[in-house]
Amino acid sequence: MIATSVPETILEKIMRFSPAAITLSLSFAMLSSAGISKKADDEINPLSISLMEQGIKASQAKEIEEAISLYETALAVDPRNRAAYLEMARAVRSKGLNGKAIRFYKEALELEPNDQLALLEQADTMIAKGAIDQAKLNLARLKLLCQSDCGNVDKLAVAVQKAAEKPVLQASVAEPKPTADGQPTKVN
Repeated sequence: MIATSVPETILEKIMRFSPAAITLSLSFAMLSSAGISKKADDEINPLSISLMEQGIKASQAKEIEEAISLYETALAVDPRNRAAYLEMARAVRSKGLNGKAIRFYKEALELEPNDQLALLEQADTMIAKGAIDQAKLNLARLKLLCQSDCGNVDKLAVAVQKAAEKPVLQASVAEPKPTADGQPTKVN
């Protein structure tokens, strides 16, 4: 008996090729939409840059609260403005808010992981906060990245070593002393 081929119906052809066609069309749609909606990283919104520059002027005039407000607005306009994160970190650090400064340096480093200045300043802030182990991690990363003129990295290494040698200060709890009536004194 000889096998004869039965012609495929149109419905069978559609069913056989539809999964591949759907996959291919979805792939093209995703690739094209990614190219349309995303700006290049170096195309920071000019308004954001302008607000950041106003913040720098306010910071130089020692108007730190005004500068922080301007940096916040600049980042709201364009959250890819890495320079605004750095300026914001410097401003909040000048107010003694080292934890917030570290967070803003982290945001800048998420945009550009190899930013040596951000790594250096973040490590310096970590030392001020007492986070020596994290500062050591930044130092190791800086040593890998630094190709020339590594004087600041060497200064940071010395600062990390000095900070690591300092004894850790720990608060102690005051022991309540009993009074003549047997009740402990209140510690305020």
